[in-house]
Amino acid sequence: MKSTSASISSFALHILLFSYVFFTLAHSSVLLEGKGDGDLVEQICKKTPFYDLCSNILHSNPLAPKSDPKGIALIMVNNILENATDTLSYIEELIKQTSDQKLEQDLAFCAESYIPVVKYILPQAAEAISQGRFGFASYSIADAEKEVDACNKKFPGSTQSPLGDRNNIMQKLVDVASAIVKLLLNG
Repeated sequence: MKSTSASISSFALHILLFSYVFFTLAHSSVLLEGKGDGDLVEQICKKTPFYDLCSNILHSNPLAPKSDPKGIALIMVNNILENATDTLSYIEELIKQTSDQKLEQDLAFCAESYIPVVKYILPQAAEAISQGRFGFASYSIADAEKEVDACNKKFPGSTQSPLGDRNNIMQKLVDVASAIVKLLLNG
């Protein structure tokens, strides 16, 4: 008799656990798959610190409306990579044009900050997102933000920095990507 009631309570426990997991996954799926009140891009961008920036970037990418949350995160990271690559090229041009030794040193420092972002950090973040390793992607994005911040600190006061606008946009892009990857992490 005890084994029958133990089997029944074990069975009931499994049913409860299955129900909880199923409804939890269904709820997070509705949140992230756009089955609510608006398209997926809008739902995701509303959960980022810079809605307009997020929405403009994703709506200008023809792949975004067809993407799942992972694809949207990948689009955002690739956008950051494009911006970082462009900024690195801009820094290299400024280095060639300047005759100010202090400015050249500060720009060289920024180039050294952006090189790993372009060559390693963001490509690794994109690969991690593709593989579903969102924790590592989040870590990589935070690392990219630290590199951009280090460059920013070389130019105290935004009026002195020839990279102020570019670094500010990079910071905002990284904040948006970070928020999207956190959504993926939290399911």
